[in-house]
Amino acid sequence: MPRQDTQGPLRPGPPPAAVCVGESMAVLLPDRPGPLESVEHFRLSVGGAESNVAGTLAALGVPTAWISRVGDDGFGRRLLAEVAARGVDVSAVRVDPHRPTGLYLKEVGGTTGHDHDLGPGRSRLHYHRRGSAAAALSPALLADPAAAALLAGARLLHLSGITAALSDDCLALLRALLADHRPGRSVSFDLNWRPSLWRDRDPAVLPPLLDAADLLLLGADEAQAAFGTGHPAALRRRFPSPATLVVKDADRYVTAVERDGTAVTEPALAVEVVEATGAGDAFAAGYLAGTVRGLDQRRRLRLGHLSAACALTSHGDQAELPPAAVVSALLDASPDDWAATRITADGITGPALPTGRAAPAAPGRPGRPNTISTDPSPRSGAR
Repeated sequence: MPRQDTQGPLRPGPPPAAVCVGESMAVLLPDRPGPLESVEHFRLSVGGAESNVAGTLAALGVPTAWISRVGDDGFGRRLLAEVAARGVDVSAVRVDPHRPTGLYLKEVGGTTGHDHDLGPGRSRLHYHRRGSAAAALSPALLADPAAAALLAGARLLHLSGITAALSDDCLALLRALLADHRPGRSVSFDLNWRPSLWRDRDPAVLPPLLDAADLLLLGADEAQAAFGTGHPAALRRRFPSPATLVVKDADRYVTAVERDGTAVTEPALAVEVVEATGAGDAFAAGYLAGTVRGLDQRRRLRLGHLSAACALTSHGDQAELPPAAVVSALLDASPDDWAATRITADGITGPALPTGRAAPAAPGRPGRPNTISTDPSPRSGAR
């Protein structure tokens, strides 16, 4: 008799306030910059948009679960262990005995002078995920007792456009989750445009999914590629239903536009970039953590910027977040002090910090999250 799907580790800690659903993969990281043909050794890690968001939410003190499927293989076991070690509930992740865990290789640009070198600060991901365990996610997930319990108790459900590209079953799952409106629960959706995933699929399925969310996150560049515009006002007209639409303009600024047209724009921090992968997921997690905690719109955007900036100074996909006191000081900084803040791999400097400088903390661990305080002033709540 073939083995059936098995459940991930038992649930730790308090019931999750946020649930992230989607594929994550094993990652092979090169030991040096340059094209893949010049790399001698790779280091095994894990990564994926939804688990990246879940890990950073947990590090920011938001109890979070990640729901997915992994293969019954070493990569799947490594993935489950590392995501759980970040303080994320993986109790509803299913282990598929027949399909493999997805895999991708990261190529990092440098200054090797090789014809195929991407160049400093640039990276490229090479995916091997067709037929993966996560591609078998489907609406049957809603009948899974462990997943159903997590989804029923969540105040926030986070999804992304990556899942829609993996398979027809995955697309059907997103449609079912977005149609499952529940009082007290908001659904966030990050476009996460991946052109390579849509080569054999029709991206016309995306706009109805995006417009069905409560909170929509888009990069201006990816929205331009997918929909022909990256302008916040034009995107707001294109997607009228979400309560809030957040448009990220790379390293310049981010704009949040409410349904009535009210907009708040916050400039990005000055960052000495080490490697860009994972910054978008870190921004989403920071912004969502601020949303769950009821921060006002400007502080939500700042927490997103800060999380992204910390990810940009790391070689991995996860941001290393500063201590809570540093986070609070930056969220409350004047516009001039915010603009004068600088973040590098060595730490954070700026006039908003009590000593003018702070080193980044290690990533949040179970029981020791980098929690943030809520803003006592009037604020808009999550929908």
